[in-house]
Amino acid sequence: MNALLERITTDSEICHGKPVIRGLRYPVQLLLELLASGMSRKEILDDFPDLQSEDINAALMYAAQLMDVKSVHKLSA
Repeated sequence: MNALLERITTDSEICHGKPVIRGLRYPVQLLLELLASGMSRKEILDDFPDLQSEDINAALMYAAQLMDVKSVHKLSA
């Protein structure tokens, strides 16, 4: 698990400090949105040849870790 999360990096000079894959300009959010839109892993990897299958796993693991909280509170608008 730790090896996967090491693929997620942040740098204020890359994508405004958003979490990205291996210092590349592929935000974790982008991979999650592509998966949510129905794209398959193969389609993502074909469209973005710099990415590896483990990068997709890392994005999913990162999202899962963000959800590992004791409670969730609704924000008022």
